[in-house]
Amino acid sequence: MNSKKFNVFLNSKISPFNKTIQVDADKSLSIRSFLIGSISEKISTTKNILESEDVKSTINACKKLGVKIKKIKTGKYKIYGKGLGCFTAKKNTSLNVGNSGTLARLLIGILATTPDINIKVTGDNSLNKRNMKELINLMSKFGASFLPKKKYFLPLKIISSSMPIGINYKAGESAQLKSAVMFAGLNSYGVTTIEEKIKSRDHTENLLIKNTQSIKIKKGNKRIIKIFGKKNLNPLDINVGGDPSSAAFFTALTLLNKKSFIKIKNVGLNPSRTGFYKILKEHKAKLRFINLKKKNNEISGDIIVKSCKLKPIKTKADMYPSTTDEYLLLFLIAAFQNGVSVFEGISGLANKESSRAYEMKKILNQIGIKCVLKRNQMKIYGQKMIDASEKKIEVSNLQDHRIAMCAFILAILTKAKTKIKNFETVYTSSPSFLKIMRNLGAKFEIQK
Repeated sequence: MNSKKFNVFLNSKISPFNKTIQVDADKSLSIRSFLIGSISEKISTTKNILESEDVKSTINACKKLGVKIKKIKTGKYKIYGKGLGCFTAKKNTSLNVGNSGTLARLLIGILATTPDINIKVTGDNSLNKRNMKELINLMSKFGASFLPKKKYFLPLKIISSSMPIGINYKAGESAQLKSAVMFAGLNSYGVTTIEEKIKSRDHTENLLIKNTQSIKIKKGNKRIIKIFGKKNLNPLDINVGGDPSSAAFFTALTLLNKKSFIKIKNVGLNPSRTGFYKILKEHKAKLRFINLKKKNNEISGDIIVKSCKLKPIKTKADMYPSTTDEYLLLFLIAAFQNGVSVFEGISGLANKESSRAYEMKKILNQIGIKCVLKRNQMKIYGQKMIDASEKKIEVSNLQDHRIAMCAFILAILTKAKTKIKNFETVYTSSPSFLKIMRNLGAKFEIQK
């Protein structure tokens, strides 16, 4: 893991490949494992944890709040849980959550109902530009206060509620907000009820579900999650699978790179995370899941991908919750399918590390791909794979790992002369990305 700044230069096309790889562990599960382990009873054990910058920020924050965390070996940790409401910090302590929106929202959810919390939460320059208004409004309903008032961006001071009471919440498409409400509800008096019309990522529920005294889920047209506050949580024992969002980059590369094949081993295939793969299958992609298994309510397996042509891609808004992190890759794939691809319901991409749809449009425009972007829709006028060796792609310091990785893939497919600034941001989620790319035959230069 390396957080020192560096740029990446590319101007070579990748050759066909036939490889088996294993991607970095799931970031969402890794972050949640440390947070839940910290507020559980006794000792939790985690294996195959992602050791990225975002997860390092999570570990540091938990330690600063008084939790003992011991690294046994690479990817394996013991978390000495303090129990619900037992985080401690001196007044005016500052917690830096780095680039992680997941950590920021989930940790603030826990802190909002933890007694005697009066601390500052901040992030890096990118995270500090992301609007936290909805989170602040939700935590205020539990009784927490935020200073300065009417400020909706980090850094913020959070003053926890002295008498938190459970709330009723109609969830939208954000799994992070839903999880923040669940975490706040765990240490509140009474019952917190979450009504979910569109199911978002369910990792938090899956890790908590064995605590039948604390959580109950009723399925139907509306999914109802009930959190019963002030009940002790059992320790975790989890082995984290590969991150499906990280695997998606190698899937996209393989589909677009002629005469190529890849097998990606032991990937988390939770249905709330596999919208990208579902969309691709519906548009004639040659990919399938094999060796499926289930543990801790999480499905994992291997992904098999072969290069092929697809139909122009059409997606509706109801696919957004299960595809949030992969839309950039769908834009990239659509750019090289003959015809017009249309993506609906993507307005949420504006409140990510960067305004992602806009930034991807700029990058595709640099190599001559026409895109029309509206607030909630992207149209891409696709064509056959092009030789862009006479064109240039430059990605400025956006501090957005997914934009950086997409630009990398675009460069090695089209041979465009490409400079990606501050590529170290990729270490927030995928520290093995460049190593795997080199193994697949990609050529690039690093300038520190």
